[in-house]
Amino acid sequence: MNISPSIGIIGAGSWGTALAEVLAENGYHPLFWTRSNEISHEINSNHTNSLFLPGTILHKNITATSNIESLQSLDTIIITVPTQYIREVLTQLNCVLKDKIIISGSKGIEVHTLLTVSGILKDIDQTDDDHYVVLSGPSHAEEVVQHVPTTVMAASSNQIQAEYVQNLFNNSYFRVYTSSDTIGAELGGALKNVIAIAAGIIDGLKMGDNTKAALITRGLAEMSRLGTILGADPRTFAGLSGLGDLFVTCSSKHSRNRYVGEEIGKGRNIKEIISEMNMVAEGVATTESAWQLSTTHKVDMPIIEQTYQILFNNKNPMQAIYDLMIREKKSEHMQ
Repeated sequence: MNISPSIGIIGAGSWGTALAEVLAENGYHPLFWTRSNEISHEINSNHTNSLFLPGTILHKNITATSNIESLQSLDTIIITVPTQYIREVLTQLNCVLKDKIIISGSKGIEVHTLLTVSGILKDIDQTDDDHYVVLSGPSHAEEVVQHVPTTVMAASSNQIQAEYVQNLFNNSYFRVYTSSDTIGAELGGALKNVIAIAAGIIDGLKMGDNTKAALITRGLAEMSRLGTILGADPRTFAGLSGLGDLFVTCSSKHSRNRYVGEEIGKGRNIKEIISEMNMVAEGVATTESAWQLSTTHKVDMPIIEQTYQILFNNKNPMQAIYDLMIREKKSEHMQ
């Protein structure tokens, strides 16, 4: 492996920009690829990305291009494109990533195929387990660029690659732990967005702390239940990519998914809400995928079920909460 790796980032949204900033401050020279000539020009000329991280001055080591060929010679590629667009973007670009180290910063489950990011990349022959790492945890971009102390995890079945990513990003305000549970990290990062939409609905309805605490706790149980069925280590869901990411996404003003839910709770239409956003709320599509997975694998996920009914079948949120509360009585640890 090169002593000074060359690093490209596909997708110049807020999270990709925050990761670039961490890398640049660690002495690397990350290169963005973006479809937008305007964003590329702004990053190179003004050292800003005003659409996604307004008010942030970017490190001089960060550059951008709209030419995908510029990434072909690099040995490490970070993907931060919204999950539902990864297949389309990489296929249309005819980009060859095989044998490069791939770091996923995207969090979602592809609709219809029900694949996580690693599954999508394998399906289009762009990576394998030996070259793939998930970077996940409670980490809003808006806080990372302000050097707010943040901890995440790098998960890979290849311990060498997990430690490589740990060494790339770790610094005094951005601490990285390693893990071997790739699927657990991916599912935790994806499913917490669905629960965050439900948390936002609670906020929009002006429910209390009791309600949100119950939602987070029982939502975590659902995440772990499905994750275990799909091969994840249940301990992962008590860690950074599970409970940590779930808590921050359900609570933060920066959370796009929580915001979507809050607006729904206030009575607004989901299509109207999404049309007004310049960033993607991954949890909307993942709600459909998670509901399909729970149905396919016969996993009891009542919060996921009710969130799906609200988003896709226009169920009244108050009725959904009532239906959750009057379900058959169970033991807390019933699987």
